[in-house]
Amino acid sequence: MIIALKKSEQPAVKYQSKGKIMITDYKKHDLYGKTLIQKIELAPPFKFDFPVTEQACFLYVKAGEVDYQIDDEQIKVATDYSLLLNCIDSGKQMRNSNQNGNCEIVILTFYPEILKKIYERELPQLLQKPKNAISNKSSEIINSDFLIQKYIEGLLFYFENPSLISEDILVLKVKEIILLLSQTQNSESIQLILSQLFSPAAYTFKQIIEANLFSQLTIEELAQQNNLSVSSFKREFAKIYHDTPANYIKMKKLEKAAELLQVSDQRITEIAFDCGFNDLANFTKSFTSKYHVSPTNYRQKLNNSQQL
Repeated sequence: MIIALKKSEQPAVKYQSKGKIMITDYKKHDLYGKTLIQKIELAPPFKFDFPVTEQACFLYVKAGEVDYQIDDEQIKVATDYSLLLNCIDSGKQMRNSNQNGNCEIVILTFYPEILKKIYERELPQLLQKPKNAISNKSSEIINSDFLIQKYIEGLLFYFENPSLISEDILVLKVKEIILLLSQTQNSESIQLILSQLFSPAAYTFKQIIEANLFSQLTIEELAQQNNLSVSSFKREFAKIYHDTPANYIKMKKLEKAAELLQVSDQRITEIAFDCGFNDLANFTKSFTSKYHVSPTNYRQKLNNSQQL
């Protein structure tokens, strides 16, 4: 199925800047009923929030440059560079505030069900989980590569000549980019990202942290869940959260406790346990140190202020 939208037509996803849609051209090719390849031209300044999905995307910057941002991390993707990312996380955004010229990007989306259909017998090595995974990466920038440039030129030819495209050609194009990515110097990181499509238990570093903020897990156990040594885990944690694991997690637990003291009638011992503290004395001491008042007095002050 082939869809070529006119410049006046709006695609399913919205790219907006200051309330205005900044797309100047949009075309796409579908495979098995899903959007496989998109060609998008955007006039800066623009911002694009990635949807939360379970796919992975190969994003190639044909012209201009884009800034890819997830939370506090920002990556600049220049012309002829590309970015592979697992779209499982929310909070990702692509933007450009440079007024000098339009940006042209090509996005190829990897769907696990389509890849399984294409590779009926066995998934290629690039899509299989690495034996020694050292991290759960969610993005990887790929330097300018001659073969990938030629691959993109081939895709653009079919956008200009949509009558020549077919299902078989699209299948071959998927297999071709998988082969090219497996031959880049980033292949190990790419394998780590793409293999997550077929490994429901494989989560990103941040997802594991957020899911266990209020658990009783030790730093050693959190490091183990991320397939990292304790020292590597602490370095990765500091890079993402700009804090030590112990301090960050304790502060989050205390913030949740303060919220529960305000909105619930739970006993303080129950709140302490729900927030990951197994010792009431330790909870009270930590809470008092942060809020300069005991949990009991904190709740009492809130109740008194609400009665006024």
